[in-house]
Order: sequence, then C-alpha cells, then structure tokens
Amino acid sequence: MRFAMRFNDQRGFTVAEVLVAAVIVSLAFVALATIVPVATSAVQEGHQLSTATFLADQKMEQIRSLPWNPTSLTTSYDCLGVSVSSTDAPTVPVASSSSSGTCTYGPTTVASGGTLPWLADESSTSITNFNGYSRQVRVTDCGASTCFTGISDPGMRFVTVTVSYTPPSVTGTASTGPKSYSVSMIISQK
Repeated sequence: MRFAMRFNDQRGFTVAEVLVAAVIVSLAFVALATIVPVATSAVQEGHQLSTATFLADQKMEQIRSLPWNPTSLTTSYDCLGVSVSSTDAPTVPVASSSSSGTCTYGPTTVASGGTLPWLADESSTSITNFNGYSRQVRVTDCGASTCFTGISDPGMRFVTVTVSYTPPSVTGTASTGPKSYSVSMIISQK
C-alpha cells in the first residue's frame, strides 16, 4: 500500500485571518517592548543594592578594626568617636578621667573634638570607583543615651552605616527617588 500525500486543498488565508494574526503578533511585540526596560531597570537596581550592601559592609569592617581602648590616660585611644547629632559625622570625644581625648590611627593623630577623617561623610563622587553612591557613619554612645536595643553602657557604642544611591528610572514610570541601605551593630571596647 502506498501512501501519497496530495495537496488538493489550494485555499489560502483570508484577509481577516491575516489581520487577526498581525494584531496578535503586534500585541506580543508591544508587550515585549514594554517589559524589557522594566526588567533591565530591575536588574540594574538589584546590582545597585548589592553594591550598596558591599560598601556598607566594607565600612563596617573598617570600623570594627578601629582602636577604642580608653583604659588609662597614657594608652587611651578612641578612634571610633561619637556623633554629636544624627546629622554629624563622629568626632573624638573630649578628654575625661578615662580617656585622653586623642586618636592615633596609622600616621594620623586627631585631637579631642576633631573629625575622624576615616569616618567622615562621603559624597556621591568621593568613594573611589563607586560614583553615585554616598556613605555616612553615625555613632551613638550607649553610656550617654539608651541604644537601639535598650542597652545603657558607656563601654558600648551603636554604629550605623548608611549608603545612598539613585536607581535608574524607567521610561514611562515615575522615578522612585534616592534609596538607601543601612547596616547597624553594637561595638564594645577592645
């Protein structure tokens, strides 16, 4: 038995069928053209959040290594400092009976009341290789005020690092404005 295919049906598509197919394909392309910028923006924002997390953790590791050992007037170093307010970068505390009021970190010595250069606010152009990101550090003395977790101890400080960035805006959507990522920890004297 032989099977032969015959193409006897010579009918084609009608104009209506072609128009319906064209509309369906056009809608698919419009949807794709709308979703691609949104997806690209979401990927970019995820990358920016990862970078902000890295920058905050990097600064927190630097802070953890700072000397803070106010045990006697001859060997006292307070290179962690304290923020006077929520808008000020940390400064070396004023000398007291348990602190000499100075900080020596590497080749740098900062006197009482001086701003600590390694904890100064960094603008969106001052972080090397990370333009568009700004970083600030705030330090609260847990002995002078109750810290975030209810701890009241002069041997502890509450540190917050905040990194801010501006995500890209997608064409046709409202800009979300600047975003920030914060990480906090409590540090005790070493």
